[in-house]
Amino acid sequence: MKPIYLDLQGTTSFLSLSESTVQKLIRENVFPKPRLLSGRRVGWLVRELEDWAESRPVSDALPPPNTGAKKSKGTRTLQPAE
Repeated sequence: MKPIYLDLQGTTSFLSLSESTVQKLIRENVFPKPRLLSGRRVGWLVRELEDWAESRPVSDALPPPNTGAKKSKGTRTLQPAE
């Protein structure tokens, strides 16, 4: 079953954005505002998040070459304690 609302962590995961980016976009009035679900709980409508994501412009820029690729730090051996 598809969720109707997402919390901040779910929203950031859903859109691959950081919490600070989502909060910045909300302050700039370019992102859907959260809905009050109960006294102190808010959530974002998944439908509004999908609409917002689909409205984003298409980018011709390729991701930087290091995106998603972690460099190995090599193998490390533990030295016995003296």
